Amino acid sequence: DLPLIRNVSDTARWVAMYRAYESQRPDALFHDAWAEKLAGERGREIVAQMPDGKRWGWPMVTRTAVMDEIILREVQGGADAVINLAAGLDMRPYRLELPASLRWVEVDLAPILEEKSAIIARETPRCALERIAADLADPAQRADALQRAAAGATRALVVTEGLLIYLGADDVAALAKDLAAQPAIRTWLSDLASPQLLQWMAPRWGKVVAEGGAPFRFGPAEGTDFFKPFGWHEREFRSSLEEARRIGRDMPGAWFYRLMGAFASPQQKRIWQRFSGFVVLDRE
Repeated sequence: DLPLIRNVSDTARWVAMYRAYESQRPDALFHDAWAEKLAGERGREIVAQMPDGKRWGWPMVTRTAVMDEIILREVQGGADAVINLAAGLDMRPYRLELPASLRWVEVDLAPILEEKSAIIARETPRCALERIAADLADPAQRADALQRAAAGATRALVVTEGLLIYLGADDVAALAKDLAAQPAIRTWLSDLASPQLLQWMAPRWGKVVAEGGAPFRFGPAEGTDFFKPFGWHEREFRSSLEEARRIGRDMPGAWFYRLMGAFASPQQKRIWQRFSGFVVLDRE
């Protein structure tokens, strides 16, 4: 039998299906008109067969909605380029209200970029969109892609959505150094897991993604302090649990965890607050 997740690109199809389901809701937080087509039958199959698949779409929906907000804020605040690493099947250049002058660069493996380009060939992005095919695990390809992506920018925002969790600590450190080596890259937006989240996901989704060669790996015990030696400091951290509640996509059973939290120690409360979240890093 083939594994449910066959390669890291399948994770993009999985997440796209959650965007499709959210887009179909009458109270949708965003509308991704292309998500269902991009996810395809593979994406539908993955959500259907993943343990608690459809019920646990809230983290992906929350991540998309919150990162939409932050990206728009950073662009309005002066970012002149957005560099989306491991862009997968993301459609923000088509669905967000972006200035036509904005340069948006997608970097990912050639097969997933070619697949997406073929499906949306007749669609028009709202900004100046470029795609760079590169294997981000290859240091030479990564450095070259970042140099090309940052060329001509004065204040670039890098986005790593759903990427870091699949990397080892050494890989994330190397990426952080490479980003800091590009003077135009000023800000870095990412989701960030904790050791507790990795432990929690291990019996649920961990085995499924590991069988496809994309195990969950990065959840630093030191949180955003991990990035400090490489020239990055935390400007903002938003808790996934708190943001999900704010936007009306609460975790199933969240009331129980909030009740437990009322009696938790300050240390335990901090662990919960940093269980999983979205971080904006600025250069030192």
